[in-house]
Amino acid sequence: MIIILLLILSVLIGVFLGKYFGSKQQFAKNLLVLSAGFLITICLNEVFPEVYELGGHQIGIFVILGVLIQMLLENLTKGFEHGHLHHHSDDHTILPVALIAGLFVHAFIEGIPLSHEKETFSPYLLGILFHNIPISFVLGSFLAHSKNFSTKFWVIVSVFALASPLGMLLGRYFDEDLKVYFLAVVGGIFLHISSVIIFESNKNHKMDWQKIVLVIVGIALALTGHLFHHHH
Repeated sequence: MIIILLLILSVLIGVFLGKYFGSKQQFAKNLLVLSAGFLITICLNEVFPEVYELGGHQIGIFVILGVLIQMLLENLTKGFEHGHLHHHSDDHTILPVALIAGLFVHAFIEGIPLSHEKETFSPYLLGILFHNIPISFVLGSFLAHSKNFSTKFWVIVSVFALASPLGMLLGRYFDEDLKVYFLAVVGGIFLHISSVIIFESNKNHKMDWQKIVLVIVGIALALTGHLFHHHH
């Protein structure tokens, strides 16, 4: 129950931050880069070691499957997860159905491995929470930009907030031995998203020191959690 509340809360925090700070696009980009540094570290330091230890030598196929799934979902979301709000700014009154569907499926899949999670604050959960906030920020920013925080928009926020908890509930119907395969798929999704955010070309391919610092801070936060995690 605590995990479900944390998942919902992370979305609501992101949406409200987006509502009040959504006009500051640099803030959103910085939040995304910070979360990408955190997410890729969680992937390489926590998710992948567990996946390859428990899943056997064929598990890499499921990681690749996760990368491919995210590539397909981005045809629906148009890079919304990376902060690419401009693709959806032509109509300021509605969010495309494809975008909502893509975000829902994305978050739903992430929730499935949590169904058999034995730790309340597992590194994987922290990765999802860190990931949820900037995506929700962009969503909140869009809603604020539309100047129309109406019932339909709160329905959209609710759908996104409940996607991971619903995935978690569905996951309880699967055998616990399948968790590693779902985790591998989500690891591929995380790897794709975080690497795209981190390695997106800078203007004129100049060194972006602010971006590098934010990535390092994200990595440091994840490594700090990693140290505490192993002490327990």
